Amino acid sequence: MNNNDILRRVRYTFNFNDSKMIELFGSGGREVTRAQVSDWLKKEDDPECQELDDEHLAAFLNGLINDRRGKKEGPQPEPEKKLNNNIILRKLKIALNLKDEDIISILELVRFRLGKAELSAFFRNPGHPHYRACQDQILRNFLHGMQLKYSES
Repeated sequence: MNNNDILRRVRYTFNFNDSKMIELFGSGGREVTRAQVSDWLKKEDDPECQELDDEHLAAFLNGLINDRRGKKEGPQPEPEKKLNNNIILRKLKIALNLKDEDIISILELVRFRLGKAELSAFFRNPGHPHYRACQDQILRNFLHGMQLKYSES
């Protein structure tokens, strides 16, 4: 999945306006303009669409965590320079205060079955022998399930 699509889906799920999006980026440590947000949210076939880099998506997700859970005391975490689906899934899990059972039930909303052991493998350290990379299909289904669970609720 590309970062722009993830940003669009989260915005749509929680019905964030441009001001809220700018606030979330700022809370995550990156000041952005309304024009930047607008260009990131455009569809890929739009000539003005700009690619959202990993660092800005990480800042947005950190801002979402701060917004939903409250800011931690002390220095804020720096946005990661490189993201993967595992990190994105972990940040969404933290922001929404989800337990493993919650993630499994969100996936079941879109008829996607995942075992608890499979899910826990996504949150392991990459050096762990049972670590597993989160595939695009799983993240896409989770985001779709989030839309069903959190839109207009």
